[in-house]
Amino acid sequence: MLKKFDINEEGYSVRCWIQAQKDAREYDRVVICTHGFGGSKDAPNISKFAEKETAKYKKDAVICFDWPCHGQDARKKLELSECLEYLGLVIRYSKEKLKAKTLLNYSVSFGAYLTLEYIAERGNPFAKIALRCPGIKMYDLMRAKVSDDDLVKLSKGKEVMVGFDRKMKVDQKFMDDLKAADVTKREYFDWADDMLIIQGTNDHMVSYDDSKDFAENNVINFVPVEGADHTFRNPKLMDMAIHTILEFFGEDK
Repeated sequence: MLKKFDINEEGYSVRCWIQAQKDAREYDRVVICTHGFGGSKDAPNISKFAEKETAKYKKDAVICFDWPCHGQDARKKLELSECLEYLGLVIRYSKEKLKAKTLLNYSVSFGAYLTLEYIAERGNPFAKIALRCPGIKMYDLMRAKVSDDDLVKLSKGKEVMVGFDRKMKVDQKFMDDLKAADVTKREYFDWADDMLIIQGTNDHMVSYDDSKDFAENNVINFVPVEGADHTFRNPKLMDMAIHTILEFFGEDK
């Protein structure tokens, strides 16, 4: 069963889908999936994960949603605070509407960064967190997407457009917020036993060494995948990553 729905609360409209074996009033566990920058909830790798997860754990549900300014979301300007609000609304929906006894999290790149920032700022609602190619140094990654000319515009208080297929507005405040919200300066020791980082060795977007150092500094289980790029385009390597995450989530059963 795949069902699309919106969470309309607090002036936001979060575009979501839920995957489960059947439509139920409550679920033992809900996995919240988050996509990367420029992606959407309909990314094939997340859909593939959801199908395999609910086939293996038949009482679970998987939810994915569009970050602000991504996919089918209506917003035009990207703000860090609104990204955190979206994740918070999905967490609350999973607890209150789906009656989830346990929450899990599988996040990729930008979504992984936002998950790390969320739990550092607001506490950790997740029993297990699996991060693939996390954008540990998100400010640096975003800075690389902004041209020198656009940096000058930002410094003058103007907005610039960033993105891939879909463009979105960012301003200097967004860049400053990213710089201030530096997850490499946070400590995640309290949750490290229940966290997993999967990183491709051929990732040319997110530094392999950055992910490895972050995992080691926080004593988080780190799984390198030889030959994998940022998006894990090789289907066999993607299957390997999904299998690793499902086994990790199975430890919670």
